[in-house]
Amino acid sequence: MELLEEIIALYAQRADWFAGLLASHIALALTAIVISCSIGLLLGVWTAEHPWAAPPVIGLCNVLYTIPAISLLGILIPFSGIGNKTAVIALTIYGVMPMVRNTYVGLTTLDPDILEAARGMGSTRMQTLLRVKLPMAAGVILAGVRNTVVMTISVAGIASFVGAGGLGVAIYRGITIYNPAMTAAGSILIALLAILCDLALGALERYFKKRGS
Repeated sequence: MELLEEIIALYAQRADWFAGLLASHIALALTAIVISCSIGLLLGVWTAEHPWAAPPVIGLCNVLYTIPAISLLGILIPFSGIGNKTAVIALTIYGVMPMVRNTYVGLTTLDPDILEAARGMGSTRMQTLLRVKLPMAAGVILAGVRNTVVMTISVAGIASFVGAGGLGVAIYRGITIYNPAMTAAGSILIALLAILCDLALGALERYFKKRGS
């Protein structure tokens, strides 16, 4: 109870500081999300259209996904230095895997009769992809976006260890000065941000799955 009171008091006393960290966290995560979703979607579509490439591509994504976040940040420092650049690269690498996997699964598990009907009506390969496959697989692809967003927001919390901004700064500072209230305050905001995004994208995912079915 005492810790909760300290957290509330901290929010009230340093509202502007936490608001700035929240904005920085959103900007950092959003940059990585846009890049990773774009790369993952394109790579997933290409993999689905070229099945022979699926094992090596998805296998590589799985390997990269198993590297601990703090280790990946450390590996990147000699190449990209410290700061937001390194954090964005690491978060992008983590975010690509769910997008590639879900895009590939969504496009390769469609009803073949519908695809055959589209081709029978004279649709080209590109038209079938854009007008039939992607709309039908939108729900599964959005599940990948949802995983990417939640994971990126969460992992961005440790980006402060390499000099990046965001709510991880509050967590890092709370650890270094042994202030549990500050550490918890930063963690709570990250969790709330991730939960809100997850709920919003979950509703959107259900809508597209219903529409696709």
